[in-house]
Amino acid sequence: MSDEHQTWAPRDPSAASTSPGDDEGAQGAQGKASGKKGRTKRPKRTGWRRLFPTWRMVLGSVLVAGLLLVGGFFAGYQLVDIPAANAGADAQSNVYFYKDGTVLARDGEVNREKVKLSQVPPDVRHAVLAAEDRDFYSQPAVDVRAMFRAGWNTATGKGKQGGSTITQQYVKNYYLGQERTVVRKAKEFFIAIKLNREQSKDQIFEGYLNTSYFGRNAYGIQAAAQAYYSKNVEDLTTAEAAYLASLLNAPSAYDIIAHPDSKPAALSRWNYVLDGMVKEGWLDSGERSTTEFPAPGEAKPSTGLSGQRGYLVQAVEQYLTGNGIIDEKTLATGGHRITTTLDKKKQDAFVAAVRNNVMKKRSDDREPDKNVRVGGASIVPETGEVVAMYGGVDYTQQYVNNATRRDYQVGSTFKPFVFTAAIANDSTTQDGRRITPETYYDGTNKRTVQGPQGSTGYDPANEDDVDYGQITVRTATDKSVNAVYAQMAQDVGPEKVRDTAVALGIPKTTPDLTASPSIALGPATASVLDLTEAYATLANHGRHGPYTLVDKVTKDGSEIELPDRKTDQAISREAADTTTALLRSVVEGGTGSAAQAAGRPAVGKTGTAEEDKAAWFAGYTPDLATVVAVMGQDPDSGTQTPLYGALGLDRVNGGGVPAETWAAYTEAALRSSPAQEFDLRTAPGSDEPQEPGDEETDTIDDPDTPDSSPSSTSPSAPADPTTPSAPTTPTPPGNGDGGTGTTGDATGGTDGGGGTTGETGDGGTGTGTEGGTDGDNGDSDGDTGALGGGLIEGVRGAREQGE
Repeated sequence: MSDEHQTWAPRDPSAASTSPGDDEGAQGAQGKASGKKGRTKRPKRTGWRRLFPTWRMVLGSVLVAGLLLVGGFFAGYQLVDIPAANAGADAQSNVYFYKDGTVLARDGEVNREKVKLSQVPPDVRHAVLAAEDRDFYSQPAVDVRAMFRAGWNTATGKGKQGGSTITQQYVKNYYLGQERTVVRKAKEFFIAIKLNREQSKDQIFEGYLNTSYFGRNAYGIQAAAQAYYSKNVEDLTTAEAAYLASLLNAPSAYDIIAHPDSKPAALSRWNYVLDGMVKEGWLDSGERSTTEFPAPGEAKPSTGLSGQRGYLVQAVEQYLTGNGIIDEKTLATGGHRITTTLDKKKQDAFVAAVRNNVMKKRSDDREPDKNVRVGGASIVPETGEVVAMYGGVDYTQQYVNNATRRDYQVGSTFKPFVFTAAIANDSTTQDGRRITPETYYDGTNKRTVQGPQGSTGYDPANEDDVDYGQITVRTATDKSVNAVYAQMAQDVGPEKVRDTAVALGIPKTTPDLTASPSIALGPATASVLDLTEAYATLANHGRHGPYTLVDKVTKDGSEIELPDRKTDQAISREAADTTTALLRSVVEGGTGSAAQAAGRPAVGKTGTAEEDKAAWFAGYTPDLATVVAVMGQDPDSGTQTPLYGALGLDRVNGGGVPAETWAAYTEAALRSSPAQEFDLRTAPGSDEPQEPGDEETDTIDDPDTPDSSPSSTSPSAPADPTTPSAPTTPTPPGNGDGGTGTTGDATGGTDGGGGTTGETGDGGTGTGTEGGTDGDNGDSDGDTGALGGGLIEGVRGAREQGE
C-alpha cells in the first residue's frame, strides 16, 4: 500500500472534518455541530502544569474549609458550656517522698484571699494590664492572631509561646487547667467567648486577679502583696505593683530572694511593666524616672516546710519545672505524688555532719558567726541521682537554698578542670613540654602569665604572696598555686578550659565563666549542685549525664513521663582518670588531708572565694561525689561577707571545716557499704618524671608559716588560702601536709620538698633525710617533709598557701 493511499485516525475527532487551509471554516462548522454553544473543548493540562491545582480547585478548597470552620465554630460554641470551677481554683497539696517511700514533705495549704476589684488601686490594676494584656478593655475575649502566632512559634521550635488574653488566662486558671493540649486550648477559646458575653470586663479582671499564681504559694493579688511586701493590696506602691505584675510571667524565676542571680532578669521585666504604663498613659514619665526597684521581703514559708524539707521541695520543684516535666502553674495546682531520688539515711547524715562540724561551733559571742551559711550536695556518679542536699539552717528562717544558688565564687575547686582540659587536649607548655602531673611550672608569686605573643599583663598572686619557684603540676595542685594554674590555663587555651568545664556539668550560663587565664582561679559562681555534678563526671570516668532529683511523678493515678537520662563520654576516660590520680595526693598529703577521716579511698580539691567569702571542699570516692561550701552572708542585708574570725578561726578555708564536714558525711553515708578502690586508666606517660623547662627561675626556700592576713589578688580572681585547721582525727604518720622544706637539702627529693620539719613545723620531730628521696616515705613528690617522724600537727609547718 502506498503512502498516499494510507489514512490515520486523528487525535482530535474534529480534525476529521477539517481540511488543510480551511481552519476557520472548520471551526465554524464544529461550533454548529456541538449544540450551537460556540465553545471549544478545554485541552488537557500537560507537563509541569499538572502539578498545580486549578483556580477552581483552590477556590473550592477554600470554600469547603471555610464552611468546616464556621460549622466547627457553631458546633463548638453549642457543645462547650462554661463549667464549674476546677480543682485548681481550690488547689491541693503536692506530696513529696524519699526514694524508699517515706514521706518527705507536703507543700502546705494554699495561700489565697479574694478581694473586690474596687479594693485594688488603679496603679496596681494598670501594672497588671501593662504586664499581661494592655488592650484588655478594648479587645475581644480571644486574640486569634496572637494564638496563631504562638502556635506557629511553638511548632517551629521557638519555644512555647503565650498567646492568651487575660480572659483566656482566667478561664485556664479558674475553669480548666494548665496542661498544654489542643483540646484544652479549644475549650478555653469557646469558654472565653461565652464568658465575655455573660460577664463584664471588670468581673473577669477581678476573677483573674484573685486566681493568678504569684509564687511563694500565693494565689491572688492580695496574698501576693502579703507574701512579698507584708502589706495589703491597697497599700502597694506603683513600684511594688509593677514587681508583682512581673511575677505573673515567671513567678518563682523572678523571686530575687529565692534566686539572687535572677535579679537582672527580674529588673528587666519590672522596667518593661513600668515603661508599658508610661506608654499607655497610666504613669507620668517624671514619676517613672524617679521610681526605684522595691526589693521584696524574706519569704515566710509554711511551718510544714521547716528544716531541710523546704529546701528539698524547692529544689525538686525547680528540677520539674526547669526540665519541662511540669510547668510551674500546673505544679502549683497540686495533687501530685512526687518520689525523689533522695536517700533518707544519707540526708540525715548530711544534716548531722553540718550540725556537728559547723553549727555547734558557732557562738552568740562572735559577731562573724551569725553570717555563717552552709550548702551541700551529694550525687551517685554512676546514676546521677542526688541522694542528699543541705540547703541552710532552716527553710523558715533562711529562704535561699545554699545548694542551688549561683552567686559565690567556687575558687580553686575549679583548677582540676584546667588540668582535665590539658590532658583531654594533649596540651603543651609555651616551650613545647607535654602537660602531665610531673610537668614543671614556675610558681613565682605574681608571675605574669605568658602567651604566644608574650606577656598577657595578668599576674595573679599566690595566697599570702608565697613564692614556690620551679614545682611540678602535682605539687602545684596539692598547694593550689595560682601562678601555675593561671599559666596552665593560658597554655591549654581559656576557651578549651571553659568548654571542658561545661562538658563536665558546669552550666554554660554560669556568671563569670569567662575564657581568660583567670578562669583557673575560680571566679565563676557555679552552685554547689553544679559543682557536684561536674565532680561526679570525673568520678564516673568522664561520662556525663545531668543530675536527677525525681524518680517518679503521678497525678490522679496516672504516671507523668520523665525525660530519659542520657549519658555521654564528655571527656576521655584517660583525662578524667588522670585528674582523679592527681587529686589523690591533695587528700593524702595536700590541703585536703582532713578528708582522710572518711576512712576510704578519696580524692578532692579545696577552694576559697575572693576575700574569704566562701570556703569549699569538693571530692569523691568511687561511689559518691559530694561538695560542701561554707559561705558568709549578712542575714539582714543579704550582703556577702568574709569569714574572718568565724567559728573561732582566724580564717575559714576549704581544707578545714568544709573538708571535715565532707569526711564526716561521707563516712556515715557509706558506712554500710564496703570501701571501693579507684579503677583508673591514666594517660600514657602521665607519671614519667620531667625536667624543668628553660625558664631561669631561682627555687625559693620555704618561708616560715605566713601570717593569716589576706593578700591582694587580681579583682577577677578569688583569693586562695590553704592553712586548714587540724582535722578532728589525727592523720597517720607519713600522710601529713608538712612544710615545704628547704630546696638545698639533697635528700629532699627533686622538688626540694624534704626539708627539715623541725624548722618549719610546730612540733615535727624528723629530719629531711627521713623524708626520703622523691617521696619514699612522704608523698610522690617528696614535698611533705619529714613525714615519718610526727603526727599531722607536727608536720603542718609552713604549708604553702593557695587552697
